[in-house]
Amino acid sequence: MLRQKAIADFKYLPTKLQCGYADKILFIDLDKYHIEEKHVSEEIKSTFIGGKGYGLKYLWDAVNENTKWNDSENEIVITTGPLSGLTQYPGAGRVIATTLSPLTEIPVDVNTGGYFGPYLKFSGWDGLEIRGKSEKDVIIFIDGNAGRVKIIDASLVKERDTHILAPYLIDKFSNDDNDKKNISVLSSGRGAEHSKIGTINFSSYDVKHNKIRQRQTGRGGMGTVLRDKHILAVVIKYTGINNSLNNPCDIHKINELAIKLHREIATLNEDKILKTCGTANYIGLMNDAELLPVKNMQYGSNPDAKNIDAGALYKKYQKQYSTDGCWFGCSIACKKVIDDFKLRTGPYAGRKVTIDGPDYEILASLGANCAVFNLEAILEMNFYCNTYGIDSVSYACVMAFLMECYERGIINDEFTGGHKLKFGNYRAMLSVLHEMADGRGLGIVAAIGIQGIKELLCEEYNEDIDFLNDIGLVQDGIEFGSYMSKESLAQQGSYGITNKSPQHDQCWMISMDKLKNSIPTVEAKAQALTIFPIFRTMFGIVGLCRLPWNNIIPLHLKNSPKHEGEIIKEHIEDYCLVYEAVTGSKMSLKEMMLASDRISTFQRLFNKRMGKGTRKFDMLPYRAMGPVTQSEYLSKQELYDAQIRNELGMSPDNFSLDKKIEILRDYRSKLYEELIDATYKIRGWDNNGVPAEEKIKSVGLGEEYLDYIKEK
Repeated sequence: MLRQKAIADFKYLPTKLQCGYADKILFIDLDKYHIEEKHVSEEIKSTFIGGKGYGLKYLWDAVNENTKWNDSENEIVITTGPLSGLTQYPGAGRVIATTLSPLTEIPVDVNTGGYFGPYLKFSGWDGLEIRGKSEKDVIIFIDGNAGRVKIIDASLVKERDTHILAPYLIDKFSNDDNDKKNISVLSSGRGAEHSKIGTINFSSYDVKHNKIRQRQTGRGGMGTVLRDKHILAVVIKYTGINNSLNNPCDIHKINELAIKLHREIATLNEDKILKTCGTANYIGLMNDAELLPVKNMQYGSNPDAKNIDAGALYKKYQKQYSTDGCWFGCSIACKKVIDDFKLRTGPYAGRKVTIDGPDYEILASLGANCAVFNLEAILEMNFYCNTYGIDSVSYACVMAFLMECYERGIINDEFTGGHKLKFGNYRAMLSVLHEMADGRGLGIVAAIGIQGIKELLCEEYNEDIDFLNDIGLVQDGIEFGSYMSKESLAQQGSYGITNKSPQHDQCWMISMDKLKNSIPTVEAKAQALTIFPIFRTMFGIVGLCRLPWNNIIPLHLKNSPKHEGEIIKEHIEDYCLVYEAVTGSKMSLKEMMLASDRISTFQRLFNKRMGKGTRKFDMLPYRAMGPVTQSEYLSKQELYDAQIRNELGMSPDNFSLDKKIEILRDYRSKLYEELIDATYKIRGWDNNGVPAEEKIKSVGLGEEYLDYIKEK
C-alpha cells in the first residue's frame, strides 16, 4: 500500500447485487475531495437501463450547454450494465467510460473490456462518477471487499507511463504476488498531459503469463480529461470472483445459453480466425477489396500490405504471440499481445516489453495509412502510444495528414522542425510521438489534432482551407477510423450520421455494403444505418461485447443465403433471454430495440444541447466520399469513368480530368445527401437531423427533453 496520506477516506457497506444491479453510484468530487454514494432511482433504471445509458444520463445532469471539456463540472463517468461481470457468458467483462470530449465538446463514450468494470460492480457500484479537479495528482483507491474508498495524494509518485505506472500500483496495492490478479488500474500517460488525443488504459495482471496487460479505451481524448483532473490513476481491488456474484434471477438459464454460445465459438470458422490472429485478419480482406486506407486514405490498397497482414504478423511473432480473453468465461479470446518485444527508440530503447495487440485498426492506421509496411515499426509506435496514453488511431491519422501536407509542399522542414515527413518514414513518426509525450517540437502541433492543425495552417500560414478540409480526415473534431469509405456509401453514412463522430464501433457497414453487396440501394443502406447503430447501442447498455454477435454465425445458418441482418437476429433474441435471466424482467427483441433507440435518441439530443447534433455536423470531408486529386482519380480511372458513363449518362471522354473530378464530386455529394435524407426519415428526425417531437415521445423520453429540439 502507498504510504502517502489519504486526503479523503470513505467507508461503505458493500452491497450484494440483486438481479445484476447494485442500484448505487460512487460519486467523487475532486474540488472538495468529497466522496458519497448516490442511489439510482427506479425512473433512471427503467429509462436508461445501465452502462452507456447511465453514463450519458449522469453526465447530462452534471453539465450544461456552456460546459467545456476542461471545466470542473465535466465528469468522467465509468458505468456497467446489468450483464457486466457474468463469468459464464462470453464477452461480459465490459465497462463504459463517458465524458465531454476535448476534441468535439460533445459526449464521447467508449466500450472496453477487462477486469475494471466487473471489479467495480462486485464492489457494490453500478458506476463511478468523478467531477471537479484536484489541486495535485491523486490516486482513487476502491477496496471492494473492505468497503472503503480513498483519495490518496500521489504528488510524490514519479511514474507516468502506463507500462511502468500500472505494475508499480498493482505491486503497491497487493499483499503478495497471488493478490495481484485482484487489482485493476485505470490510468493514462504523460502524453495525455500535452495533447487533446489522450486515451485511458485499463491494466490488469495476467496470471498465466505473469505479465501486466493494458487495454486502450480508444477515441475522443478521454485520457486528456483524466489528466486535466489530476487523476494519476483509479485502482480497484476485489477478491473472491465466482459465477453467481451478479445474483441473477435464473442462473440455470444463463448457463444453458452460455453453453450454446461457447459451443458455437468452439466450432465455427469465423471464430478460429479471430482466435488465431484477431481482427488483424481484416487487413488482407480490406486490401483485396481496395478498402484499406493508404497514404491518408488517398488509395485503397497497396501490394506491400502483405508485409503487415495477419499471416506476416503470426509468422514473425508466433513465438512471442499470446492469446487471452479479456474477462473470465470469454472463449472468443480475441485479445492478442506480443511479449518480449525489444524497443529501438525513445526513453526505453533496448528494453523488452509487452505490446497490446496489434488489431486491424492499429495495423491499418499506423501502418497502411502512413505507408508504413514494417511490422516492427508499427509495434513500436503501438507500444509508445499505449504507454504515453495517446490515442493511436488519432495519432496515425494526424501523421498521415501531416505527411501529405509535407509531400504537397504545404508544410516544410522549418514547420516540422527538420522532420522529413514523407510517407513511410516511421523514424520521423516515432520522433514526433516522443516529442508529443514531452510536450515539445512538432509534437505540440500534432497533439492538437487535425482540426486544430487545419485552423493553424489557414490562420497563420494562409493555406487553402477548402483543400485542407477535403483531405483532413476529421469530423466534429475526431479523426476517422481506419476503414476507407470512399467507395462505400453505407460506410460514409456510418461515419457521418453518428452520435460520436467517425468511429466504426457505433456502425460498421463496409462488409455488408462492399464485401457482401447485401444492401445495394440507398433505401437499404438507410435502413441498415438505422437498425445497426441501435443493435450496437444495446451492447453498451447491458454490458456485452459485440464480437460474438457479428462474427459467430449459428450452425444451422452457416450456409444459409439469408442476409446478415437475419443471421444476427438469433443472437439478439438470445441476448434478450440472457437479460431476462439476469434481471428477471422479460424483454422482447422489439422492447430491447426500443430501449436502445431511446439511448441513441438521447445522445443525439445531448449533442444538440451542446451545440451540435444537426445536419451540418453530419457532413464529411470529401476524401471520405470520393477522389480529391488527379492522382486519386487516375488510380481508379476505370471505375470512376464507368460511374460517370453508367450512372450519369455522360461520356467521360468529353471532359478533362479536372472536370471529371468535379462532375463525380457533385454526383457523390448529392448521393450522400440523399442517403442522409432517407436515414433521417427512417430514424424519425427532421430534415436538420434533429429528433422530432413524435420520435422523442415514442421512445419513452419525457417532455422535459422537448426544449432541446428547438432552434435557439
